[in-house]
Amino acid sequence: MRACGGVVGLVDHDALLQGDAEQAVAHVPTGLGSVWYRGWMIPGDRYAALAEALSRRGTPLLVAPEQYRAAHELPGWYPMFVDSTPASVWRPTEPGEILAAEDLAVLAEPLPPGSGIVKDYVKSRKHEWEQACFIPDLADAAGLTRVVRRFVELQEDFLAGGVVLRGFETFSKPESVAAEVRVWWLDGEPRLLTPHPDSPFEHVLIPDLGRIGPAVQRLGCRFVTTDVALRSDGVWRVVEVGDGQVSDLHASCSRGELAALLVGP
Repeated sequence: MRACGGVVGLVDHDALLQGDAEQAVAHVPTGLGSVWYRGWMIPGDRYAALAEALSRRGTPLLVAPEQYRAAHELPGWYPMFVDSTPASVWRPTEPGEILAAEDLAVLAEPLPPGSGIVKDYVKSRKHEWEQACFIPDLADAAGLTRVVRRFVELQEDFLAGGVVLRGFETFSKPESVAAEVRVWWLDGEPRLLTPHPDSPFEHVLIPDLGRIGPAVQRLGCRFVTTDVALRSDGVWRVVEVGDGQVSDLHASCSRGELAALLVGP
């Protein structure tokens, strides 16, 4: 970042998560002007506290708290992407709260028949696919409850916002390139294409963003990532949306390229 002409201020992430925003920004120089946050994911309320603490130091965040939350949490971005992403429903819950089988069955009713997945407002547990992510049949109340219960248990205190159920779609998996691409958008324009951080490949397909770009613009957030994948019928779909400040880069990608994007005009 410094090599690109930027200025860096260090935020104490642990202090921020513990609720001490003033201590978290104690080493950030005052009067820097508008800045990006670049770091680990933080809950929406902690981001709002960070924004307030930085603003008092004359260093306002370029991404307002309501914009961060809109891009970071599924209920915020889903309405704009409803035509380009798997059907989804959600229910606000507290960490550790287990929904009854009857409530989950009602929640799942609007989804297309067939398979689904469970996640929270921000993350899934796709690495525990069979036990805490994939739901073979959304109409199977016992199976649905078992997978959702295990997901909530494994998320522990990190469950963000509530429980989300999504319809399952089959995506292509070319062996030579990654089928899932992370698109980095700045002020509504796609500025960088990278593999998804979990991809074993370093190269990406070039996605068709014709239907996705307008949704990003409707969202109205300054710095956004969309993870897009090629469905088995050849249609590009949005798998996830995120705030670019907390989106990870693939190991093969140049940090300097991202830094130049943020420091540039």
